[in-house]
Amino acid sequence: MTFDGMEKQSGAVPFNEGLPIRYDLYYPREAAKNPLPVILFLHGFKGFKDWGTFPAVCKSISEQGFAVIAMNFSLNGIGDNPMEFDRLDLFARETFSQDLDDVGRVIKAIPTGDIAAEGASLDVENIGILGHSRGGHTAVAAAAEYSAIKCLVTWSAVADYNARWSDAMKNDWEQKGVTEIKNGRTGQIMPLKKVIYDDIQANANRLIALKRIKECTMPSLLIHSNTDEAVSVDNAQQLYAASPATEKELLIIPESGHTFGGSHPFDVHADAFPPPLELALSATKDWFGSHLK
Repeated sequence: MTFDGMEKQSGAVPFNEGLPIRYDLYYPREAAKNPLPVILFLHGFKGFKDWGTFPAVCKSISEQGFAVIAMNFSLNGIGDNPMEFDRLDLFARETFSQDLDDVGRVIKAIPTGDIAAEGASLDVENIGILGHSRGGHTAVAAAAEYSAIKCLVTWSAVADYNARWSDAMKNDWEQKGVTEIKNGRTGQIMPLKKVIYDDIQANANRLIALKRIKECTMPSLLIHSNTDEAVSVDNAQQLYAASPATEKELLIIPESGHTFGGSHPFDVHADAFPPPLELALSATKDWFGSHLK
């Protein structure tokens, strides 16, 4: 798998508390005469921009004539090492409000030149957004929040994060102020402070995807697996039913799981993506190609 015609620039924009929002910007080496439409890529819970297939996915999308900005949320727990959760103190307080504000900060960084492509210009008024899992949940809220976003795609998105908190988690928060989860991939025990729960409860009308999808009239493509082991397919069905967009599509991919066959690490020299991921990616590129140019 090669992407010889692509450029990649990496950087960070400072935000709250001076914490960086780290990003990778992918775009065609042969810059177009017109400004490039921008696509924001949002990772999910316990995810990061460099996870598994995500960099190759972003490169593949950029081949279609887009500038793709893959961002790490400022509180996602990834520090100086792009592959390790070495800032669990930040992960423990990664609120949905902060994630949504991070997206807004990245959007504002484009016209100011804080995020720029050498040899190309970016179209800040023509932005698409793609989010996976919790990132899909935030992508819906961002599409409703920021008028520059003109096209929405979600992969395995959560519809209502408030429906995912277990009684055990709520009890921990009430009694100890913190609950813990295990990262199945790394074995790390990862803390979640009560501020996360309090934030999304208090700001549900701003943060819950199932509420904000009702404001999303832009073209919207919702992709999900019917055998998603982490986020059931009814989440996508609920979002689709609630969407008022005149141009919308629900693509259900059979027997493919939460990441459509992608895994971490991913062999960047592989000849192809797993077939379910290739299907999701092809549909995504077609959608942006039809609705964002």
